[in-house]
Amino acid sequence: MNLNFRRTALLVGICSAVSLTYTPQLFAASADAIDAVQQAKKITGTVTDAMGPVIGANVLEKGTTNGVITDIDGNFTLNVQSGATIVVSFIGYQPQEIVVGNQSNFKIQLKEDTELLDEVVVVGYGVQKKKLVTGATVQVKGDNIAKLNTTSAFGALQSQTPGVQITQSTGQAGDGYKVKIRGLGTVGNAAPLYVIDGVTGGDLNSLNPSDIESIDVLKDAASAAIYGARAANGVILVTTKQGKTGKIQVSYDGYVGCQYMAKKPDVLNAQEYMYAQELKGFNGGNAAPVWENVLPADLYQSVMDGTWKGTDWVDESYKKGALTQNHALNVIGGSEVSKFSLGFAYTNQDGIFGGESQSQYERYTARLNSEHVVLNNGKFDVVKFGENMTFNHVGKGGVATGNMYWNSMHDLLLGNPLLPAYNADGGYYMNEDIAANGWGLGSAGNPLGVTSSTSRGLNESKSYNLNLSANLQIQPIKDLIFKTQFSYKQGNSTYRSMTKIYSSGSESATQDGAGQSMSTWSSWAWENTLAYKFDINQHNVDLVVGNTMEKSSFGMDMDVSSKNNLFGSDWDRAYIGNTKPTLLSEITINKGRPTADSSLASFFGRASYNYKETYMAQFTLRADGSSNFMRGNRWGYFPSASVGWVVTNENFMESTKHWMEFFKLRASWGQNGNCSIDNFQYLTTFAFDDANAYYFGLNNHSSATTGGYADILKNEDVTWETSEQLNLGFDARFLNSRLGVSFDWYKKTTKDWLLRAPILSVYGLNAPYVNGGDVENKGFELALNWNDQIGKDFTYGINANVSTNKNKVTKIANGEGIIHGPSSVLHQQEGEIFRAQVGEPIGYFWGMKTAGVFQNQAQIDEWSKTYTDKLHGTLKPGDVIYVDTDGDNIITAADKTNIGNPHPDINLGFSLNFGYKGFDLSITGAGAFGQQVVRTMSKGESTVENLNKKLVYGSWKGEGTSNLLPRLDNLNNVNWMTFSEIWVEDADYVKIQNITLGYDFKRLWRSCPLSQMRVYISAQNLFTFTGYSGLDPEVGSSGGNDDGYSWGAGVDNGYYPAPKTFLVGVNLKF
Repeated sequence: MNLNFRRTALLVGICSAVSLTYTPQLFAASADAIDAVQQAKKITGTVTDAMGPVIGANVLEKGTTNGVITDIDGNFTLNVQSGATIVVSFIGYQPQEIVVGNQSNFKIQLKEDTELLDEVVVVGYGVQKKKLVTGATVQVKGDNIAKLNTTSAFGALQSQTPGVQITQSTGQAGDGYKVKIRGLGTVGNAAPLYVIDGVTGGDLNSLNPSDIESIDVLKDAASAAIYGARAANGVILVTTKQGKTGKIQVSYDGYVGCQYMAKKPDVLNAQEYMYAQELKGFNGGNAAPVWENVLPADLYQSVMDGTWKGTDWVDESYKKGALTQNHALNVIGGSEVSKFSLGFAYTNQDGIFGGESQSQYERYTARLNSEHVVLNNGKFDVVKFGENMTFNHVGKGGVATGNMYWNSMHDLLLGNPLLPAYNADGGYYMNEDIAANGWGLGSAGNPLGVTSSTSRGLNESKSYNLNLSANLQIQPIKDLIFKTQFSYKQGNSTYRSMTKIYSSGSESATQDGAGQSMSTWSSWAWENTLAYKFDINQHNVDLVVGNTMEKSSFGMDMDVSSKNNLFGSDWDRAYIGNTKPTLLSEITINKGRPTADSSLASFFGRASYNYKETYMAQFTLRADGSSNFMRGNRWGYFPSASVGWVVTNENFMESTKHWMEFFKLRASWGQNGNCSIDNFQYLTTFAFDDANAYYFGLNNHSSATTGGYADILKNEDVTWETSEQLNLGFDARFLNSRLGVSFDWYKKTTKDWLLRAPILSVYGLNAPYVNGGDVENKGFELALNWNDQIGKDFTYGINANVSTNKNKVTKIANGEGIIHGPSSVLHQQEGEIFRAQVGEPIGYFWGMKTAGVFQNQAQIDEWSKTYTDKLHGTLKPGDVIYVDTDGDNIITAADKTNIGNPHPDINLGFSLNFGYKGFDLSITGAGAFGQQVVRTMSKGESTVENLNKKLVYGSWKGEGTSNLLPRLDNLNNVNWMTFSEIWVEDADYVKIQNITLGYDFKRLWRSCPLSQMRVYISAQNLFTFTGYSGLDPEVGSSGGNDDGYSWGAGVDNGYYPAPKTFLVGVNLKF
């Protein structure tokens, strides 16, 4: 076992053991307690609601941990002390306190907590009643996340958070998500700020969904302004499960499932590929291959007689029924003095592609939260302290999902179907087999062989993260609370890879080797807040002031590779220490340095006011100072204001009470900041590396003298990126709170983007960060929910949400008004296909508009009377008709324009749930509309690369055959190499994400010692309704060009699709 892992696991074990000693009263009885039991009184009772018995209600002797849970008939039996008070509670009902007195049998009817708006939601540095919130927030309960059985909580949030666009980076096991709140606000770091249990900077992917109590998303600036720095892209607050007073509850949630390919790719088989090559030859005026001369005789014969369909490379890579599983154990309990919650979870997911390099993801998580009252004056807690600890270990190995040159799915889709996957000995069919067997089509590579011989498939990453926080609360007088919290986070990640000796197609390695990299980091934060709430004649005031200090430091990065593995192709021993380089050039040191430090100091305050819970106002101001900027530019100030009016509290609305119980208007304005850049951009830094070393002496190219050079061009003026937002909305509940409606309209303007400026290469330095652009996002969000009950046993609920967003760049601070995208995305000879430009959405597709395909020479002659095509030169039937967008009647590259937007105009989420006599059924889905996806296929013209059926059978083959795709000839010609609308597809989709059917067997087995014994079956990603021709329309990738171009999206250059999954699981509560 890894030494670091052993040490960290030991630390976790010690923390758990120490924390458990906080509450010995939970596990041992004192002599006094024994005497009390001897004098105890036995009581019995039944807990019901308006419809019948309440199963699993908590019955607790107040002030103790003595309690039980009601059975299937709502009955309970409990021994209590004389004069005791019992507390009866259940989720969704108002708790009741009952003095036992002389009574021994109780009939208790719980009342539903129909005033749902009295629920509290988490806001920055506190909680608020839902009905008093004046900003735009959305809360998702942990139960609604866990029940969808996703590996990551993001997958469950997709359908439940209007205004939050969550798109999978890829569908590979363990790959993350791109999250945007109310549109893309920058070309830099656009991720929201994550705050987990009050500690900023967490990773939601590192948590098991079963550990989450709730997730609150702060969408507007007024809600997020209390976090000032880094809140420009919104804030996601995560609360993990906390301890609760009452009987110790133990729960186990687990599932096991199998994964399958949701859709087969439309690649050509052997005979279809041969037809395509003959078609290309005919259209291009070239002779078609003589197949019997370029293929081995037995292989040619098996293709021609149909006994061999050719190699389906995707199918060869496919791992049908790949395993996925999750197991989570949680323990919650405590008294009015000490409460605790602990959990441990294990998650494993195998990938569905990769062959012997099948991707794998494994995650262990441990969590311990506790809270302890040190002093209580009989009326309220005067002093209490708590701690939160989360630990996770993640291991991952996967296939390459980068750009066209480093993408295993891309290689599989282009794999030649006439090339066998394996040789006669069972090994991969590589170049030596091609030469030996007379396979003469060209330099065709074996995608499986290349992936399993290089770091595309031979890779492994591991990470360990520990987050600790401790807090102390002092309440000297009622509702005046001072809280101080110190948090510490540390983590490390390791990566290793391997290259074997191989030769396949045009790729080869004559030396094997290994690579290793590692990174360690840590940070601490100290936060102090003082809060005071008071009420004067129904004027309610809630004040919070505080300060925060944060520092990231104490880390290092290392990246080394070396040649000549001592153990050859043995992956288990592929480490740097097991290599034997013979030349200095066989060792490469890419990194070996400390991580950059950064510090942040903050002061903030918030004042909330309401009168009779009818008129609300809230004001926030935060000041942040960041070491990322030069003195004089370090401090940013971020104000916000919001107001609300509960109209239904007015006397003139009394007549509406029978059909509208609640209606609130909201309005807010605020500013947030972003300081996410590398440190020391205001200084000209210097670098010393091999790339800029000096070589002295005749013919000396190996012995270097260290040289130093200026690394970046300083920018002393760089400062905060600012997001400003206006929000108008309302919340309403109708028909006895069965129908809920929430609506928001927003306008968000992000100013002074932090981005790297383009500079001339003659400067000889890397570009600095500058404040260089503005963007505007506008849209609305609508959420509807209906929950009802029919008769005694049938319940149902319907939830739907829809959101829109329009993104437009309003300023880019350079002469062009353009930030260019990368080249070689569609085709290795083509330039950029996406960019950011004033007047257009960020990352829009930039290419030629088309007006069909020339069908005959007469059409060409008529068209040529008006236009001159300087791209094609001489036009022929079957050529693409390009649109003259600039009106000069000449077709040139200057006519390139907006031909698609990868960002949806509309996002949709919905869910249905039903319950009947222990059965439950839920259906969840999500959709996106108005976005386009670029589906690329080929690096360039190559006879050995496969094509898809759309390109071959949808192409022009004569007059009237196609008015969309040109004739198929040489893919390096203008028709195919010029980026145009022929490569862009509408990618609207609706996905049925989850269908789950469960039954609680406690209904049948009444004497079961468990309070819940639910068994369920579930199907994920079951149906996708779309017109997109690729494997998956949900494409968040920029084509593998995330380094500096993470703002790109919608590029399918071999997208690893999400699997279809079938699960069986249980939920047990003891």
